[in-house]
Amino acid sequence: MTMDRKSADLLAPGLFQAVQQAWGRKPKLLIVDDQPVNIQALYQIFASDCQVFMATSGEQALQLCQERQPDLVLLDVQMPGMDGYEVCRRIQADARLREIPVIFVTAHTDAQQETHGLGLGAVDFIAKPFTPAVVRARVRTHLTLKCQSDALRELAFLDGLTGVHNRRFFDERFQAEFQRARRNGRSLALMMVDVDYFKRFNDEYGHLAGDDCLRRVAECLRNLLRRPPDLMCRFGGEEFACVLPETELDGAVQVADRMIATVQTLAIPHKHAAQGGVVSVSIGLAACFPALGGSPEKLLAKADEQLYAAKAAGRARVSATAC
Repeated sequence: MTMDRKSADLLAPGLFQAVQQAWGRKPKLLIVDDQPVNIQALYQIFASDCQVFMATSGEQALQLCQERQPDLVLLDVQMPGMDGYEVCRRIQADARLREIPVIFVTAHTDAQQETHGLGLGAVDFIAKPFTPAVVRARVRTHLTLKCQSDALRELAFLDGLTGVHNRRFFDERFQAEFQRARRNGRSLALMMVDVDYFKRFNDEYGHLAGDDCLRRVAECLRNLLRRPPDLMCRFGGEEFACVLPETELDGAVQVADRMIATVQTLAIPHKHAAQGGVVSVSIGLAACFPALGGSPEKLLAKADEQLYAAKAAGRARVSATAC
């Protein structure tokens, strides 16, 4: 068969270059089909431009979504056990996954099925047998839209002063991480970090110096959270919140101790400091196993209680509890 010029262009390497540049990496594509021959066919189309993950069941697909956070899912509808519709429904029900676009790949594309799939949250349908150029074009379109959406969401969730995530982002992600820890039976730690005597700092040095202080402290704290799932947000004013998934109390205390020590090495002068004549932070820390009970609100309240305890004990220290 002779391929026309347009189809050849759609199959040419580098078609996803703009998306790769925006993300700083290749797009992550999850292919889900119970027939290995279909997976292999799609893999050959995207292997050069994407990081391709493969699943042969709905359960495996959901696990890979949690672990790999793909940028797009190509999902077969008819699979034994959990079908594609149920996989799509569960992706949409998970706050951490619902922004992942899902394209159904199916041999049955009557209007009723498409309506049902789109109603569940899918963004497109591709009919089997598929044309490689068409598949690539549609995937490129939805990856581009996902990239643009991510950029807008990131701007909406960033604190304008410090550049770290804001309270709105914390409220959304903290709830999601708590539920994920509950499902996985793992520990979740939360730290509330407060810059000591910050009002006195502003009064002494001025608000511009105060803004610079917050930026430097925020950057310092963020650099100490090295794992991808760790989350830091500006909670409000001079207070920051750090969420540490799959972290028990002892491990979180070690991170908090490093934060306190490293902030002091910034050597930001503070005439009214808690100790040492430099800016310091106090940290309240709580850790729990959500599968054993409790709620996000209770964990937040416990961390807040510990922050007040750290301040009452003299500041520039961590106070921690398991709950």
